[in-house]
Amino acid sequence: MGQKNACQIGIEAYGDASALRMFEQEVPPPAPGEVQIRQSAVGVNFVDIYFRSGLHRLPQLPGVLGVEAAGVVAALGAGVSGWQVGERVAYAGLPSGSYTNLRNVPAQSLVRLPSAVSEETAAAALLRGATSYMLLHRVRETKPGDTVLVHAAAGGLGLILVQWAKALGARVIGTVGTPAKAALARAHGLDQAVLYRDEDFVEAAREFGGGAGVDFAVDGIGGATLRRTLGAVKPFGMVASIGAAEGAIEPIALDEIGPARSIALARPSVLGMIKRDIGAYQLAAQQVFERIEAGLHVEVGERLPLNEAAQAHRQMESGQTTGSVILIP
Repeated sequence: MGQKNACQIGIEAYGDASALRMFEQEVPPPAPGEVQIRQSAVGVNFVDIYFRSGLHRLPQLPGVLGVEAAGVVAALGAGVSGWQVGERVAYAGLPSGSYTNLRNVPAQSLVRLPSAVSEETAAAALLRGATSYMLLHRVRETKPGDTVLVHAAAGGLGLILVQWAKALGARVIGTVGTPAKAALARAHGLDQAVLYRDEDFVEAAREFGGGAGVDFAVDGIGGATLRRTLGAVKPFGMVASIGAAEGAIEPIALDEIGPARSIALARPSVLGMIKRDIGAYQLAAQQVFERIEAGLHVEVGERLPLNEAAQAHRQMESGQTTGSVILIP
């Protein structure tokens, strides 16, 4: 089996979306324990923007972006069992490098796609769904009657998180930027939408939770929003900080969490969970696909060619997107 060429999108230096470049790279046959994937859909996640900008560092430069994709098994490395050429698969996790049409990945990172789950749906949902599983089952076990605040409720993660929490019996309030996004989030089960530019989400969340606040808040916005979110949670509730789309998170002193508030602040990482606990990753993927088969809707708001990855980043950074964004190699 000889070398094959791949088209990749990555960076030579950290920067804004204009830093993205297309590379043509030879892909060797898969090494022992690896599987070669011919990719048909690539998920675009905000963590890709963190790696592009330098907020998170790549192992080396030049480097290829992306932590999620789906496609078909093209070749098997020595010692790989349980997989066949032609099978439909997806994967998520580090190291980055999924912005490509052809890639070798460790066999243990693969998950098999059920017949009811398309490759585009898998690329749009695997990492976001695994994040929802992590948040609602491992970070804080969500129970019927719980109240949950979801920031960016009309985004790719937000829409999945809203549906998942609702399926567990929670009541969910979410922040959105426009009336159209509010309508989309409500169509996915959101109980109350807060137009954060016009309304005080802290006050709305406190009222939604019965006056004292919600049980659980999920913040991927960062910046000054995380500190404000602390005030939206009731005593002995929890805030999970999972991103910084707005910018660097302002320092928070322990006294801002307790004893006056008596709340918990978590900083979980789904990429960390995948890296450290392959069993949790496989279980999360299974849960994601089972929920999709049971009716969870994966909204793909934007499909762009792989070579338009810069446009995908610009749209996400400007808040123009709804649902998930995927690239088509």
